[in-house]
Amino acid sequence: MSDAVTMTLGEDYPEIREAVARICEGYPGEYWRKLEDERGYPTEFVRALTEAGFLGALIPEEYGGAGLPMRAAAVILETIHASGCSAGACHAQMYIMGALLRHGSDEQKRRYLPGIASGELRLQAFGVTEPTSGTDTTSLRTRAVRDGDEYVVNGQKVWTSRALHSDLMLLLARTTPVEQAGKKTLGLSVFLVDLREVRGKGCDIQPIDAMINHNTTQVFFDDMRIPASSLIGEEGRGFYYILDGMNAERILIASESIGDGRYFTRRAVEYAKERVVFGRPIGQNQGIQFPIARAHAEIEAADLMNRKAAALFQAGADCGAEANMAKMLASEAAWHAGEAAMQTFGGFSYAREYDIERKWRETRLMQIAPISTNLILSYIGQHVLGMPRSF
Repeated sequence: MSDAVTMTLGEDYPEIREAVARICEGYPGEYWRKLEDERGYPTEFVRALTEAGFLGALIPEEYGGAGLPMRAAAVILETIHASGCSAGACHAQMYIMGALLRHGSDEQKRRYLPGIASGELRLQAFGVTEPTSGTDTTSLRTRAVRDGDEYVVNGQKVWTSRALHSDLMLLLARTTPVEQAGKKTLGLSVFLVDLREVRGKGCDIQPIDAMINHNTTQVFFDDMRIPASSLIGEEGRGFYYILDGMNAERILIASESIGDGRYFTRRAVEYAKERVVFGRPIGQNQGIQFPIARAHAEIEAADLMNRKAAALFQAGADCGAEANMAKMLASEAAWHAGEAAMQTFGGFSYAREYDIERKWRETRLMQIAPISTNLILSYIGQHVLGMPRSF
């Protein structure tokens, strides 16, 4: 581990927390409930975060971003969720661009990163998951075949959130058949696709009606032609480029879960102190008090693991184990906090005006996406504890 690794305890980046919370005050529960009714996209909220520079937090200053460390980005997302809002409509913009930043050419970075930082361009769609392969990424079937100065793409992606609200999409496709690649992790390539150019020209995007309003879609490619210059880095190395950005994704998603957990505990505590049944506040009852207290302890523990992961990431040290454990611990802590809040509010937890059921539904997703709890346990068992691969 690098000597440069440091981890701050206590509340950090207070100015960022205050500024983000102030933005979120303008988007209360009724804003998000209305969007659910309309299956709408939070355009105004995303614009406010963009104009304040928060979605460009990790983009270096030379490309118009804030050049902030990973921990600062984590604080931004945590605060959004702790305020009762959702960063799901825009969080991908913060970590998808990492593949472009780390592996793109100088020309690609100059062309796209300033626009992403300013909000002129939205890079929020990540085309990886497929109906048949799921999280078995190396088995994906979408093909990109070189044809002169172009690639011809055929296949399908699913759970590609925000593709209808994104200008650019990061696409993972197989460029070399697996039987010719030598091993499954080779022969996959990453492309930066300009959706404005290909929609209706071999690219069809269809919304998926889902339990939460994440604006998710499925995308079909039928002889879609993209310039060869869309390729990020070296052909056939795309799987490793994707892996390179997954630790950042884990850390940031964990931060959202920590924010969710803090939202639930704050709301539950407030309600438990003011709700009087049988002549006493319900928070005086151990059946209410203890689950909230336990959830709080779990959230604090997850936060410490996530801070460690962010510190290692920032120092350029290996943080795969910490990032995965932080994501798992935070998602489970948030779910337990959500359950405690549901029980505390009782029947009123189902009333939409309280926003508990909305956040409860949103929080459950984090144990499935972007990677399931069981796959994280498998990673820990094999790569941390040295046991045989479980699948």
